[in-house]
Amino acid sequence: MRAIQFSDYGSSDVLKLVEVGVPEPGPGQVRVAVRVAGVNPLDWKLRSGVMTELPLPRRPGLELAGVVDAVGESASFEVGDEVFGWSETGSYAEYALASLLTRKPEGMSWRDAAALPVAGATALRVLRQLELRKGEVLLLNGASGAVGRFAAQLAVELGATVIGTAGERRFADLRSLGATPVSYGAGLVERVREITSRVDAVFDAAGQNVLPEAIKLRGTTDRVITIADPRASELGVTFSSGGSGERSSELLDEIAERVVAGRLSVQHAWTYSLSEAAAAQDESATGHSGGKITLDVV
Repeated sequence: MRAIQFSDYGSSDVLKLVEVGVPEPGPGQVRVAVRVAGVNPLDWKLRSGVMTELPLPRRPGLELAGVVDAVGESASFEVGDEVFGWSETGSYAEYALASLLTRKPEGMSWRDAAALPVAGATALRVLRQLELRKGEVLLLNGASGAVGRFAAQLAVELGATVIGTAGERRFADLRSLGATPVSYGAGLVERVREITSRVDAVFDAAGQNVLPEAIKLRGTTDRVITIADPRASELGVTFSSGGSGERSSELLDEIAERVVAGRLSVQHAWTYSLSEAAAAQDESATGHSGGKITLDVV
């Protein structure tokens, strides 16, 4: 099968399209014929070696959507099931193994399905960790990104007031979602205080050293969560990593139900072919894609 993998850490140049053997599912696993793979910042951070060095060679890709092609012992899916979820062997490939999946709703596109496991589930998980409630004010850093845009919609659905940082070219989109946009960068505290006298919770989905200002606006580190700033512990802030212990098919089902019902929209930025994985990661690394980046594998 065709797959993208890297045998050295470095720039996107280390990504190579190679021919490798088709993996066989073990107990509880299924093999998925991948239709679409999601591209995430973690993909290029791992490739560059800036987060942690892992055994090589390595195949990138956390998110997949596709068709079950083979099943292992005790797997809860059947051959032919259309599914989406988290890949265990890297989703930048024609086939991948997975166990934490859910069935793709009829009528949901492959690209929408591949966009949900990381960004959609992360947004829902963190809002629940914040225990956000109706009538509260949420400061959302990175509101126009893949995670932030989902979080803005979910928070508005809860009945919260959302103040979201973004570039000015994303303001109209955020307003259409029911959020109040503000420019990021120097002077954030003053700009937010012109809008509200209080901030009940902070969701940092973008990093960019916003936590000190966010803590000042919140008045405490309580109910301040980041998924993007590795200095969280130094500042006394919770870092939500989204590790395997925080993933569930139930989260995927909840997000998918909202998408199908039209209560949650997915913003797509760019779609690349499998052979263009390097360009896709480079686009993700700019931080300005304005939506989900995916790879069409088939």
